[in-house]
Amino acid sequence: MNKTIRIGSGQGFWGDLPLAPINQVRGGHIDYLMMDYLAEVTMSIMQKQRMRNPEHGYARDFVDVVSELLPELSQGKVRIVSNAGGVNPHGCAKAILKAAEQAGVRLAVAVVDGDDILNTIPNLVAQGYALDNMETAEPIGAIQDRLMSANVYFGARPIVEALQTGAQVIVTGRVTDTGLCLAPMIHEFGWSFEDADKMASGTIAGHILECGAQSSGGNFTDWHLVDNFPAIGFPIVEASADGSFIVTKHEHTGGLVHSMTIKEQLLYEIGDPKSYITPDCVADFTSVKLEDIARNKVKVHGITGSAATPYYKVSASYLDGYKLTGSLTYCWPDALKKAVAGRDILVQRATDLGLSLDQVHADFIGFNGCDEKNIVVNSKTAELDEVQLRFSATSKQKEDLNRLGMEVAPLILTGPSGVTGFAGGRPKASEIVAYWPALLKKDAVSANVHLFETTH
Repeated sequence: MNKTIRIGSGQGFWGDLPLAPINQVRGGHIDYLMMDYLAEVTMSIMQKQRMRNPEHGYARDFVDVVSELLPELSQGKVRIVSNAGGVNPHGCAKAILKAAEQAGVRLAVAVVDGDDILNTIPNLVAQGYALDNMETAEPIGAIQDRLMSANVYFGARPIVEALQTGAQVIVTGRVTDTGLCLAPMIHEFGWSFEDADKMASGTIAGHILECGAQSSGGNFTDWHLVDNFPAIGFPIVEASADGSFIVTKHEHTGGLVHSMTIKEQLLYEIGDPKSYITPDCVADFTSVKLEDIARNKVKVHGITGSAATPYYKVSASYLDGYKLTGSLTYCWPDALKKAVAGRDILVQRATDLGLSLDQVHADFIGFNGCDEKNIVVNSKTAELDEVQLRFSATSKQKEDLNRLGMEVAPLILTGPSGVTGFAGGRPKASEIVAYWPALLKKDAVSANVHLFETTH
């Protein structure tokens, strides 16, 4: 019962610091490296990538991380658990195994799949599973023909099964961020899935780790108290079998682990703090007790929870029209007045061309970039050095937006004088991806675990 394990966060989102996971493994001892790549919009991006190339649809830079850490993985120094598989976890595993083969390293990779229900939604609806929008109660039939992705949030259970195969790398599709941390605790400590307090403890530990350095000083309100941002250390949970844990980071790294940095992360995206619902349990964030026990060491304990619900959450995305954004920068004098005129010209030209636009919006960066102030042209605003007009429009008609995009650059010579900046080329329409949250009874879908190994 005195056993502890160390779980390090190596990635807070797809595109986080490339060296963070390497530094976590080589900067000191950890048993597990947890890497979270997925957000709701990420799944739709990966789905679009896979539609263009069936071999893609996962976080390809994750393969680079695993390739760099092959020596440590082969020596049993660390195991990696990640949802980098996105909408193509098997493609991700295949790329990892190929890299290991080329390096002459023996490696086992376990894949968790079954979360992708995009192609089975018609059957699910026919069987009586509603999949209504959780926020609006609208039936999924309203957008079913425009769906781009649909994934069930699995929890820790299939990851535990994957860990039991002995694989050094676990690659999943859509699982909860918190499950990536909870699963190693269940596996190592033999916790029962029915022990709601333990499930809640591991869930909250995962919540603290899921956003990477956000709990070790990054994005901290009192940022001036944080040491050495360039070399910020990512957080580590040192977990005990009784459910308590210590949040820390490697010595000699930058950043700050303090009860206040942890509290800010605890408040991130939780909704009702007494009822944080996951597939594994319902965690009570109001039960959390924090103690600063040493520099960069915070003890977390006292966590309670209740039994899991009979539902999985489904994260779906669908095409909801198109958008276009372009920008021009106007200089003094009367920079704001010129930028407002530029907006009005674009709106009028769109009307004259008969373009179908749903919404039009303009920001005047340098004047109201952070809040939508009323446009006031006076002696004070007339002295602004420069104002960037950022013009946006939406439409169900992609070609209408592309035609509007052809009107932006001509403003340089057909509108107010003083355009000093035009970047990015002619703006083009891009897809608007909308979010569709739903609930699905757990008996409607099941996770699968597959083990793959290098052949030599």
